[in-house]
Amino acid sequence: MAWGSSSKPPPPQASALSKIVPLVVLVLVLGAFAFVGYHIYAVMNSIADTTNKKLEKKNVTFTKDGMKVGVKEVKTERYVDSTQSVLVKAWNYSTWPAYKSRLWNKDNKEPAAAEPRKS
Repeated sequence: MAWGSSSKPPPPQASALSKIVPLVVLVLVLGAFAFVGYHIYAVMNSIADTTNKKLEKKNVTFTKDGMKVGVKEVKTERYVDSTQSVLVKAWNYSTWPAYKSRLWNKDNKEPAAAEPRKS
């Protein structure tokens, strides 16, 4: 009976429901992944937007070329006044005990005459 009919009857045909169940499970799993992926994408975009708004308040902007940092406006006169004030305070508070300059003299004393060179 090698060439004849086998003794086992053919298996019964699968019903339409058993053919569709794996497809439904696959669609549900893909839908769940898509749902989770979408929410991750939405949360990341909202975090990026809020971060961008906070950085814009601090004069930092992101462009296609990179990050640009804005500088707050400082008027030249105010900058010069503050710099000059610091220098004047440093000058007034400075003391050099044994230093006498030929250009200025705070104590109004005449410097001693220079001695001639010894040869």
